[in-house]
Amino acid sequence: MQKTHYRWYFLILFFMASLQIQAQSPAGQLDDWLAANVSKMGGRAILLVYKDGKIIYNHADNELSRKQKWVSKFIARRQGKTANLDDFTADTRLPIASCSKWYSAALVMRFVDEGSLQLSDTVGKFLPVLSRHGKGNITIGQCLSHMTGIQSPPLKENLKEMREANSMDDAIAEIADMPMEGEPGKVFHYSNTGLQIAGAVLEKISGKSFETLFAEKIAWPLSMKHTDFGNGKVALPAGGAYSTPNDYMNFLIMILNKGEFNGKRILSEKAVADMQVNRITPGVKIAYSPAEAGNFGYGYGEWVMESSGTTHISTAVTSPGLFGSFPWVDNEKKYCGFLMTFYLKNDGRNARYLELKKLVDKAIQSTTAEPIP
Repeated sequence: MQKTHYRWYFLILFFMASLQIQAQSPAGQLDDWLAANVSKMGGRAILLVYKDGKIIYNHADNELSRKQKWVSKFIARRQGKTANLDDFTADTRLPIASCSKWYSAALVMRFVDEGSLQLSDTVGKFLPVLSRHGKGNITIGQCLSHMTGIQSPPLKENLKEMREANSMDDAIAEIADMPMEGEPGKVFHYSNTGLQIAGAVLEKISGKSFETLFAEKIAWPLSMKHTDFGNGKVALPAGGAYSTPNDYMNFLIMILNKGEFNGKRILSEKAVADMQVNRITPGVKIAYSPAEAGNFGYGYGEWVMESSGTTHISTAVTSPGLFGSFPWVDNEKKYCGFLMTFYLKNDGRNARYLELKKLVDKAIQSTTAEPIP
């Protein structure tokens, strides 16, 4: 009888030790993080991580509360739609808000690579209405880095105004009427304005719509079959894209590989490097930066999360959106990740992003080419 008790005692100890080892595994820590944070991130979240030619982590946590379901249905009804309460997967298609900026900046850089546009070109050359309102000397580079000097309305208000415009020309006419808050290149104001101007310039150069250009030069070459900028009257380069985790990962893989995807050159190495240079230098005044960006720097269409202290080369870059989705590329550790969420409350987001990246960094360091177990 006593031996039986000892046997059960050792079995229990072995079982508890096994559970502890499992909880301490890289995948277990990421699973635990998603489970602990999903209620703060709208009730649904999915995380993908890519390294060494493969997706090494793909996990979703779907725990919509009754209140979250009710809110989703209420919002959908107001929009004349039916709420989608399906679980998130790698093929879930959602609006990605400011994650769109990375896409749009890459499209502009395609034109730069092709020689039909230069970052030093002034916008008045293509859009005379801006010159007539004293804004013609703003450069393409300043449009991509939120340094136009234009005093833009709040992000949500500005997006609503752009959506209500009847044409891209009307949208640019509205921007032309906005006041200036400083000299172009000397003031950083995170907004939709600069990328809207850049998108209009691309349409003038090509004679094609922004949506068509994005499809031809970015989405199709990257096999992003479920990504577009919608079919509205006016494209919204700064926040109007719809995408999926799988599609966004293809884009991130291209950035990670310095402009190449599946053996095809999408962007030049120089274009990718230029996008990742922090343009917020000590002499630049910050008029507005969202709280969730923390103390990140900013390049072209993307935030600089981390950089080398000696060379100032960006080692990690990101472009999170209003609905909480968080894409990032770590050049130093040679991996990329994408967290898709859909929620508006942004309290604690920056800390959450940093905490998640730290956990993934740790997982990457503890496993090489093998999938995170």
